[in-house]
Amino acid sequence: MRNIIVVNNPKTWDLRIENVEVISAADYLNKSENIDTRQTRIFNLCRSYRYQATGYYVSLLAEARGQRVFPSVMTIQDFASQNIVKAMSLDLEDLIQKTLAPLKSNEFILSIYFGKNVSARYDELSRRIYNLFQSPLLRAKFIFTKKWQIQNINVVSMSDVPEAHKPYLVEFAAEYFRRKRFSRAKLKQYRYDLAILVDPQEENPPSDKHALDKFVDAAEKMGFWTEIIGKDDINKLVEFDALFIRTTTSTNHFTYRFARRAVAEGLVVIDDPQSILRCTNKVYLAELLSKAHIPTPKSFFIHRDNKELVSSQLGFPYVLKQPDSSFSKGVVKVENTEEFNRELDILLKISDLIVAQEYMPSEFDWRIGILDRKPLFACKYFMAQGHWQIYNWREKRKTRQYGKVEIMSVEEAPADIVKIALKSANLIGNGFYGVDLKQQGDKTFVIEINDNPSVDSGVEDKVLKDELYLRVIDFFAQQLKDQDKPYETKEIKTV
Repeated sequence: MRNIIVVNNPKTWDLRIENVEVISAADYLNKSENIDTRQTRIFNLCRSYRYQATGYYVSLLAEARGQRVFPSVMTIQDFASQNIVKAMSLDLEDLIQKTLAPLKSNEFILSIYFGKNVSARYDELSRRIYNLFQSPLLRAKFIFTKKWQIQNINVVSMSDVPEAHKPYLVEFAAEYFRRKRFSRAKLKQYRYDLAILVDPQEENPPSDKHALDKFVDAAEKMGFWTEIIGKDDINKLVEFDALFIRTTTSTNHFTYRFARRAVAEGLVVIDDPQSILRCTNKVYLAELLSKAHIPTPKSFFIHRDNKELVSSQLGFPYVLKQPDSSFSKGVVKVENTEEFNRELDILLKISDLIVAQEYMPSEFDWRIGILDRKPLFACKYFMAQGHWQIYNWREKRKTRQYGKVEIMSVEEAPADIVKIALKSANLIGNGFYGVDLKQQGDKTFVIEINDNPSVDSGVEDKVLKDELYLRVIDFFAQQLKDQDKPYETKEIKTV
């Protein structure tokens, strides 16, 4: 891996670091022909990252050239909205309180250079913030109002570093580049590196361990070195070419932060952040499907000011859905006004908007798996015994919590079911989706689109078997091959 630090004027800094080249921004922007693509990492330390400044263009062109760049354009843009910064920093809450508790002032500024601070007592907090935002130079401001909280975090440039800190910056940079970038030795050469994100504590993950093993085996056969990673491994993403998320996704969750960071680093990602945003909110899906004239159960958006209207619109019974519900959790059926008021009060404490949907009883739901705008598998999920949903989480006996599953080839499934599922998934993107549908007589209705469809051994893979896993891994391979296509260099003038 080739490491390059880009600064406005190398002569103003003594940045002699082993195995690191230091070049000017002008040289980087104008002389791309001698710089490798995928095997190069760019550390952008220019004076300004504001929109259309030289530093902004260094990061922008690095991404266009297929290089890993720090900070990425997405990171630079994230800092334009401190709401995004604060949302991505939620996991740091306990560490912030513990680290800053001894301070007597009501304000604290933390300078972070290559993941470290000049005071060792702040190293863990500095490392965790760097892992989230991965910019060589950061500055975080904290304020105390009843408890410590982040006021803002910003990317800073070389010119913002105090003179007294400059020797530390050089020391921390040298230490950073001396570290081994991979967590374990590879026994042979692989073309690409794949991370599979899981949560060992998740009760109902989208893939069981045997299915995960099959994904790893398929990746090995297709030239991928693969590592299973967890929620504390966001700093490892720079080591990989692709990320496969195999834990239930949500926007207010570490999975979304992993997806955003992976895209910012140029990785191929399933599930990409846009798909997570679109699929995990049922308000968005209901509106999207309606605008595309795709048949869905009759829906009504409830808030505190219109809740009296819903019963006349739908008629009992009907279903209330928390917008980000998954695996039937946060979804309830109400039979009368008393149940409606009770369940709605609970849901409105979580979200200001709730989806009400007409109740469509059925023996089973269809699930069509879609990958890269092509159908992958088809199955019927039958309702749990004595229950109206596929999952019955109130049932204590595991064997009765969910119904049976019937798998078939895509060709055996009704053509209209497959066609409408494919049309629906294409509204989201070209990733990996599971479209749920119901049949009522000769009519088909789309219930929802899932960005994180289940693939369990002996279930969704029953027809395709190992071929299913190979097709998923091949999606990553094809996307990465497209990234490997030669970059067309053009002369760019600086002003």
